Amino acid sequence: MKVLRVGHEALLIEVGSGEEVAALHAELVRRRAAGTLGVVREIVPAARTVLLDGVADASALAARLPGWEVPPLVPAAGPEVVVPVRYDGPDAAEVAELWGAPVAEVMGSVEFRAAFCGFAPGFGYLTGLPERFHVPRRATPRTSVPAGSVALAGEFAGVYPRSSPGGWQLVGRTDAVLWDPGRDPAALFAPGTRVRFREVAG
Repeated sequence: MKVLRVGHEALLIEVGSGEEVAALHAELVRRRAAGTLGVVREIVPAARTVLLDGVADASALAARLPGWEVPPLVPAAGPEVVVPVRYDGPDAAEVAELWGAPVAEVMGSVEFRAAFCGFAPGFGYLTGLPERFHVPRRATPRTSVPAGSVALAGEFAGVYPRSSPGGWQLVGRTDAVLWDPGRDPAALFAPGTRVRFREVAG
């Protein structure tokens, strides 16, 4: 664990893997809820880092963090969201051929976890896909991907919250609302959320 100061009220914590990020994020959230973390306004996980912003005493926390013992993430921890999906995406057949199995079968067998958010409001980077099912990004990105598209790239799955350009493999679509400012949290896939994709008829 490497702790870096970012301005006067923020810390950037670097770790070695996405699994370590998930465990550290869960521990930080737990300690903040228990009142043992101190004042921290925002806890923002990314691929290999966690940003703490609005830290009341950044120097003191930076000194304590390297001595923490962070327990492994409990797989069943976190809220669960079930997302209905129609697996009729334009890349579904190609991905199924790469996998040697129907897309719905593979996707339905995995419990995903929202590791972090980015790219667009409500876009969650979902981990949990076994390595043998990782797929490359498209060689040529699409200029417009419809909102609700269920997509894959590398180790991640995701759902496009709005229409935008994108280079991920599109395997399905959902009517789920990924971003709603009137909801708490606004993102359906907030970090730590467990996600299941359930096939529905077209």
